Amino acid sequence: MTDALKPPYLEKDERRGEFQVWIVDGPYIRGHVDEEFTNFGQHYRFPYIPEKEFWIDREAQHDERRFFVDHLLVEHRLMAAGMPYEKAIVLADQAERTERRKAGDVRKLTHAGRQLPDGKDVHERLWKRLESGLSVWIVNGRMVRSAFDIDFTEGGHDYVYEFVPENEVWIDDAIEEAERPFVLLHELHERNRMAAGWPYSRAHAESSKVEVHCRHHPDELHDALAAEGWA
Repeated sequence: MTDALKPPYLEKDERRGEFQVWIVDGPYIRGHVDEEFTNFGQHYRFPYIPEKEFWIDREAQHDERRFFVDHLLVEHRLMAAGMPYEKAIVLADQAERTERRKAGDVRKLTHAGRQLPDGKDVHERLWKRLESGLSVWIVNGRMVRSAFDIDFTEGGHDYVYEFVPENEVWIDDAIEEAERPFVLLHELHERNRMAAGWPYSRAHAESSKVEVHCRHHPDELHDALAAEGWA
């Protein structure tokens, strides 16, 4: 980070051995430092984080801090020893998934004798149903990560995730309300491009550029959303 940027710290949380856990201003980081910062991070994944700190985004809803810290401890240790991120995250995800199972999250979605959870079980509330027939839902992000995809962050849609019902866009309820329209823009833009035949990598890259632009020019957000069918 440069001197022109404010420190993103909001709250000093627990210590885990030599590491200080900080609750940080995720929207500010995504808007001014790194659009790809997600729910949490450590130095070897995001070099702007000090080496002995773990950063966790302030959560709007369900408390997942203990899961994230367990993940970061494994990820940091492996990457510090030279393991690439792509391999370290697999093992860190395994450790995090173990803790989520202990918390009983998946059992809450497999009631009535069902063996597998259903995507609709994580719906919190319908944000809007578009004229195109697309439905945008605020979803229980903790349950999505516990039951479907541990790496789910911010949002997603049916063209990327097989567990998202057809014609649905999901917005993670861990994202604070003021930031949700920017995530929504990304997901709508990405889905519209993929529906037109674009591969995910190209659609995601362009959607990230559009999202970053509107984070820096919020006066353009309304028109950008309207262009993607949000009217």
